Amino acid sequence: MSDPFLVVEDLNVSFPTEDGLVQAVSGSSFSVEQGQTLAIVGESGSGKSVTAQAIMGLLNRNSAAISGSVVLDGTDLFTLKDDDVRKLRGSTMAMIFQDPLSSLHPFYRIGDQLIEAVQVHARVSKSAARKRAIDALDHVGIPAPDRRVDDYPHQLSGGMRQRVMIAMALINSPSLLIADEPTTALDVTVQAQITELITTLQRESGTTLLMITHDLGVVADMADEVCVMYGGRIVEYGSVDDIYYRPEHPYTHGLLASVPRLAAERVERLDPIPGNPPSLINLPTGCVFHPRCTRRADVPGNLCVTEEPALSASNPGHLVRCHLPVGARTPAGGAS
Repeated sequence: MSDPFLVVEDLNVSFPTEDGLVQAVSGSSFSVEQGQTLAIVGESGSGKSVTAQAIMGLLNRNSAAISGSVVLDGTDLFTLKDDDVRKLRGSTMAMIFQDPLSSLHPFYRIGDQLIEAVQVHARVSKSAARKRAIDALDHVGIPAPDRRVDDYPHQLSGGMRQRVMIAMALINSPSLLIADEPTTALDVTVQAQITELITTLQRESGTTLLMITHDLGVVADMADEVCVMYGGRIVEYGSVDDIYYRPEHPYTHGLLASVPRLAAERVERLDPIPGNPPSLINLPTGCVFHPRCTRRADVPGNLCVTEEPALSASNPGHLVRCHLPVGARTPAGGAS
């Protein structure tokens, strides 16, 4: 087998503040094969977006302490100078942000912003770049792209703006695409269109996709592997089948139990995870999930409170950070 296209090893990101040290990401390691999709899921504040920003080189090292390594196609991005990373950003790797209205400049036409994205990385004339911009808008399904290319962001709907962001991310044919909750604040039908569009474009180009989301339905449709994060740590990692049909971490059980199911025989109340996510300034001792875990009493010796569990393999390719014995990790009532 060939080496993974993206390898993140022991990534740590923290932010010193007046209130204390924000431990946003702690010891995260994962890899993605060329052309595959890895989904990173978890509640707000779990470290998903910070992980993406660290990979893209968007964190200011003067205000953030970053360690570990991010290897993209054999190159460790953390060893490169800022200018070298900037050259890769937008060409070799690109990112779709969750809020297109704040990501697109309100004072410039969308065509001008797409043209700039082309000319930063390619020595082409403005007319050639404009043609590429129109083609990109057409490719993501924007009607009348030769007219829309001269619109301002506020003249487009939320779904159209997100399509523009996808066009901008893909206009230079990147090898790695990071989508940071690209369907946030969009209605359900537009969400389905956007996720289908990203999947189609990925298959056409063979792009490696890192999908960051809290929508488990999106994950089921798009991902090959899933990384579940909580409190800045990876708590479970495995294939889509592992996470959906053989989940082992109590937090993963809770996420799945919180999703309504159309196939349910009768309407039942959802089973939410008790409590709230921890403060990243004052993380719990031991397992970061133990204050909310309904299975804590099943672990003898108060280990959940005193000792952080290691991320270890329960089956090949399926990693879980939990003190529960492997055979006791199925939730009450069977698998989720």
